[in-house]
Amino acid sequence: MSVRLKLTLSYAGFLMVAGLLLLAAVWLFLLRYVPDRAMLYNPDDRPYGVFPIRSALLGVFAPRAAAVLAFLLVFGLVGGWLLAGRMLAPLTRITDATRLATHGSLAHRIRLPGRRDEFRELADAFDAMLARLEAHVAEQQRFAANASHELRTPLAISKTLLDVARDDPHADTGELVERLHAVNARAIDLTEALLLLSRANQRSFVPEPVDLSLLAEEATETLLPLAEKHGVTIETDADLALTSGSPALLLQLTTNLVHNAIVHNLPEHGTVRVGTGVRGETAVLTVENTGERLTPERAETLTEPFQRGTERVHADHAGVGLGLAIIKTITQAHGGTLTLTPRATGGIRVAVELPACVPRPAG
Repeated sequence: MSVRLKLTLSYAGFLMVAGLLLLAAVWLFLLRYVPDRAMLYNPDDRPYGVFPIRSALLGVFAPRAAAVLAFLLVFGLVGGWLLAGRMLAPLTRITDATRLATHGSLAHRIRLPGRRDEFRELADAFDAMLARLEAHVAEQQRFAANASHELRTPLAISKTLLDVARDDPHADTGELVERLHAVNARAIDLTEALLLLSRANQRSFVPEPVDLSLLAEEATETLLPLAEKHGVTIETDADLALTSGSPALLLQLTTNLVHNAIVHNLPEHGTVRVGTGVRGETAVLTVENTGERLTPERAETLTEPFQRGTERVHADHAGVGLGLAIIKTITQAHGGTLTLTPRATGGIRVAVELPACVPRPAG
């Protein structure tokens, strides 16, 4: 049976039960006190005549009570069917939207009117889910298209170099091998970045206590030769900042932030500031650098895959355009937020806020 039919039978059944209870009350509190034998009154009394007996009243009352019950049954079925249909109408709209979404139409929205009740809340939640799904699918499509384009570029260059070497046997093989090595290294970096992004999206890690200050120090020590090579000064202010998550992924996040701050910097005498600390119930990692000025609108797009803020100053670290996208994904996988704020004097300030982990007392 359909839900509408079940509700209809329920309404009719409750109405019949109510009618029977009412008739039982009439019998219990009225007819049972009527005598079952004829009684004569003194003609001088008022009222006078023969008092009705119980059997006579029942003979008159029973057919009419049965007619009333039959009317209640028909009224309950018809009214219950209409009432159930009216109440379930929003559910029908939600079902239609679900069918459309099943066939790939994610742009449809229910937008259920009326007062906020359970159906309205369900419809609004479903609309929000469709909006998130549509945005996620669009993002995945853009990501797939961009990834295909980025991977096709080094492969096309490799094919061109190999074609040139095949057509010209006397070409300089040393230069050819060097260029092929550079192109292949870029393709490998891009593939590894895509794998890391997929791993972060899947959240396939066991949370462990992690001190962001130690990760910041490790990342800066690792990238110090790169900073010195490009004339960038790294300033560190690392206070204890405990959180919970994957040490490997959070180290990758910190390393990517510092690396981006170095390669997106001034041509000379640039500065990178790395800081960690606790603010309320949040562990904060901040990395800011000097560089070209960015608008807030441009800064918001930097976390999209294959988006680059400015042209790379250093050609030997061109990157693959996934640095901030990986950072954003790792941050979200750890239940945190990523904020990019352009600096008034140039450069950008990146803040990663993660749920703080309270240290356990020793012993």
